[in-house]
Amino acid sequence: MKETETREQLALNGGPKVKETPFGTGKRFGFEEAKELLEALEQNTLFYHFGGKVKQFLSDFNDIYGVKYSVAASSGTAAIHVALGAAGVTVGDEVITSPITDQGTLVGILYQNAIPVFADLDPHTYNMVPASIEARITPRTKAIVVVHLAGNPCDMDPIMDIAAKHGIKVIEDCAQSYLTRYKGRLAGTIGDYGCFSTNDFKHISTGDGGMVTINSGDEADFRTAHAFADKNYERFGSTVTRDLRGLAPNYRMTELQGAVGIAQLKKLHDICSKRTRHGNRITEGITGLPGILPHKVEAGNESTYWFYMMRLDTAQLTCTREEFSAALAAEGIPNQPGYIPDVVYMQPLFQNRQAYLGSHFPFDLTGATYERGLCPEGEAILQTAVRFGVSEFYTDGDVEDIIRGIRKVAEHFRK
Repeated sequence: MKETETREQLALNGGPKVKETPFGTGKRFGFEEAKELLEALEQNTLFYHFGGKVKQFLSDFNDIYGVKYSVAASSGTAAIHVALGAAGVTVGDEVITSPITDQGTLVGILYQNAIPVFADLDPHTYNMVPASIEARITPRTKAIVVVHLAGNPCDMDPIMDIAAKHGIKVIEDCAQSYLTRYKGRLAGTIGDYGCFSTNDFKHISTGDGGMVTINSGDEADFRTAHAFADKNYERFGSTVTRDLRGLAPNYRMTELQGAVGIAQLKKLHDICSKRTRHGNRITEGITGLPGILPHKVEAGNESTYWFYMMRLDTAQLTCTREEFSAALAAEGIPNQPGYIPDVVYMQPLFQNRQAYLGSHFPFDLTGATYERGLCPEGEAILQTAVRFGVSEFYTDGDVEDIIRGIRKVAEHFRK
């Protein structure tokens, strides 16, 4: 009998599905959140300065992360903007970041009239390569925004060394990376600032919201970031200072968000530990499959898998990435080719060099352009990746079904 005749028939071709039962689900919110919300309403104020919920939320967050200071914001996007403002990023500065990210990483850069510059990525971790970061540094470079994609930490030691060498601030985008660890240290506590999101699609949710850790531990740095999130008003104790020295947005978190956040933080360790276990098991289960490149977590690091993204080596398969994805979905394993449609610099904003309608500012300050091939590894990742969800509500059986589905499809298409 030929080897191909022993392979399981794909569900796509009429064979039995791997996943016949629904994936595990659960309730993210319950009595704990409701209790905190009721207490917030009973304060008779929902403004962070007069209430106690945002303050308690930040205190609890600081305890988890071992930091002295953090600032609340209205979103993860706002958190990054606050960090950029506190770091002194301004008109004509350059900020180096990842080409695979949400536009939330980029909004604050452009609002500060700075210019995004993109460093290439590691083909297996999908994070920024330190050597590529250093190659992009110019006299205009003011900051690096490192993106810990999908809960997997960047290689922070060499990045911090590069930043120190060139006098550059480091901002960590941890929107997808709660309790992610780099060599034992929590992502978000290594750079100058760590930025988090409590958007409804993140590990924990307050609907929308964000936090910025001030890792210098310097009170003046904290006060600058705190004020930048609140129109440059300084609200401490009974004192409110309106001596406005520059433009700053209104990114205040409400007491309702803070209340939900208090309850959500109590669930964070359980959520992240389960995601870590599930993601690591998937890697273990698909390692060694011809044509399959698992999501790599470097030794000594810990990922909390906001999602799982593997790559295909189609030279070892008889299908395209899209055909593999369709076959996996037919087996009952929902997935998506890639993560975002293309690297962010191929979006019209960058291709047209137009952050503001009718203007090429701030791009025309440097003549910045964004050509195909700027970050070849980043582009290749998105052309060959298959992404699927990881949830703290998944059962061990769900995870084994994901593994069996990938193995079945990979074996079918193996050359």
